[in-house]
Amino acid sequence: MSFIHPLLLAGLAVAALPIIIHLINQWRYQTIRWGAMMFLLAANRMSRGFARLRQWLILLMRVLAIACLVFVIARPLAGGWLALTAGGADTTIVLLDRSPSMAEQDSGSGQTKLAAGRRQLADALGHLRSSRWILIESTSNQPRELESPAALAQLAEAGPASASADLPAMLSAARDYMTANQTGRTEIWICSDLRANDWNADDARWETLRSAFAGLAQSVRINLLALAQTAPANLSIATTRVRRRETDDGAELLVSLRVEREGSTERPVSVPIQFDIEGIKSVVNAEFAGSEFELRDHRIPLGHARPHSRLSLRESSEASGTSPAVHADFRGAKDDNGGAKGNVLSQGWGRVSLPADANLADNDSYFVFSEADEQRSVIIADEPAVAEALRLAASVPVDPAERSAAAIIDLDQLATIEWDKTALVLWQAPLPKGQTARQLEVFVDRGGQVIFFPPRQTGEMEIFGAGWGEWHEISDAGASAVDGWRGDEDLLANTQSGQALPVGELKVRNVCSLSGEVTPLATLVAGQPLLARAVTPRGGVYFCATTPAPADSSLAGDGVVLYVAVQRALAAGAAALGGARQMTAGRVIGDTSDWRRVAGDENVLSTEYAYQSGVYASGDALVAVNRSEGEDGAELLADERLAGLFRGLDFSRTDADTASTSPLIQEIWRSFLAAMMAALVIEAWLCLPRRMRTTSEPPVAIRPAPVAA
Repeated sequence: MSFIHPLLLAGLAVAALPIIIHLINQWRYQTIRWGAMMFLLAANRMSRGFARLRQWLILLMRVLAIACLVFVIARPLAGGWLALTAGGADTTIVLLDRSPSMAEQDSGSGQTKLAAGRRQLADALGHLRSSRWILIESTSNQPRELESPAALAQLAEAGPASASADLPAMLSAARDYMTANQTGRTEIWICSDLRANDWNADDARWETLRSAFAGLAQSVRINLLALAQTAPANLSIATTRVRRRETDDGAELLVSLRVEREGSTERPVSVPIQFDIEGIKSVVNAEFAGSEFELRDHRIPLGHARPHSRLSLRESSEASGTSPAVHADFRGAKDDNGGAKGNVLSQGWGRVSLPADANLADNDSYFVFSEADEQRSVIIADEPAVAEALRLAASVPVDPAERSAAAIIDLDQLATIEWDKTALVLWQAPLPKGQTARQLEVFVDRGGQVIFFPPRQTGEMEIFGAGWGEWHEISDAGASAVDGWRGDEDLLANTQSGQALPVGELKVRNVCSLSGEVTPLATLVAGQPLLARAVTPRGGVYFCATTPAPADSSLAGDGVVLYVAVQRALAAGAAALGGARQMTAGRVIGDTSDWRRVAGDENVLSTEYAYQSGVYASGDALVAVNRSEGEDGAELLADERLAGLFRGLDFSRTDADTASTSPLIQEIWRSFLAAMMAALVIEAWLCLPRRMRTTSEPPVAIRPAPVAA
């Protein structure tokens, strides 16, 4: 239990007043023994036990009445552990998880987790005192001052989003705000559904955050409102690959997708999957059992070659007798001589959808397509063996229809790089500095990808917040030195079929230590990162702690892990170029001020385009924005892991129900007022004089004794 005015609890000292008065009343009389009172005292001893008990009860009721009055004035709060830890603060910071999993609805009330969390927090925080209210929501991670907690339930920028949350980044923003603004006593309230994808429990930033919060001069209390319920029958859909391919009579689209079902039930289900290509819809029924269904290379015709320069695909479909794909005019593709190839859609967008279920945020997946451009890589390496291994991994495309080019250059040839046409840079040389470092930073900010491998002479340079340390040899080189890796996302994610990459079979003989704030993607047995990602707002920067040289590792000999990682980085970099760009919400590359909405939620603010799923036009390019792959998993952060993240801090957790309408915190002063009145009534009843016993026997006449004559 907590109080809105806790300082008024000092008035509880007044509850001792009846005791003091009682003692004073006992001390002000002197005891004088009087023989005539002996018989009265003897009679009183017969009822002393009850009389003394009654006196103590009267004293107790008077003390309780005064104590209850003080509690009423202090306005107590109740509502579980949240109320036990709640109290006044100089600054209250709310960390709001807006990720797609928070859009899951309750089957009864139809209310989403996000809406329920906002409502319950607004109601609970409205009972507490605070000089300042700050909101940090999970898309921008920027502090925003609120007029009152009620604004939390009404703010448009606090609605659902397609971007994953990054709890370490949100807590880091809260810490920076506290330090910069000297917030005094601070309470941090986190509203989240505890999805492991949003908490990043393995991130190295948690250790830094714990130390930072523990070292703050002001007191800080962290409260978690957990909405951890899941919907076992919820389905999610995501496009895994989209390719546009030329055919003998035109072009076609090959769409691969994945449908996931929460829970482990094996009951077969039939799910209609709707394909929407620029307004023209078709449906495919998918029947599957288990938790996952995968559809690969579903063919959608994009028109047929005809001697006209412009034609809608509906007309093309009607002429060929196939199902319509697109109802829109388009630019005709050009042949090598500049002539029109015919009425074949060279650029466009589409969407795959599921019927409405518990979570509407994961029922759609958008994609865009265009004619394939050449994927270019640049390799800078000190050692020829390393350069050749990287060139082979980057120059052989996954799809034979795609074109890839990898160039090995020296450091003095950096000026010849066409940065705006390059997707990936593979760097095995001393870390760049000066103008070269700035060029790489601009390249990454545009969406480019960089993988750094350690040189023999590491030096003390840093870039993107990380740097190389010293080389050392792993003693047991014959066994796998890899302890674990992230198979849910990024370069080492599982394949489309769910099969894990053979990272655990790698042999690592020499490894270079890595310093800085990075996120490990694969770790060695000793806990040292083998592959890590630097924290960047856009693009991707990776550090591999060994090289493909045979003396260092089996990366080149086994080949699969290196090839897949390089190809995935190359594809991510290429997605930032050309006329069709696939991006992840919250990791959008470039300026979005000129974006125009083509498909998606019409109520989305233009400032939120980077965080909301949909299709957007930017100049001549089309951009598809979708939620991250990790959002489709139902894995929750384990309780013991959660407790470990806040180890040593003042932390409490409250589990809330989405369907519940009862407030988290409520005032209970009325209960104390009723208790005070009851105590006064009992005290008055105890103070009533005892009724004299009456007897039915007639009075006995006492005759006076005769008087002697």
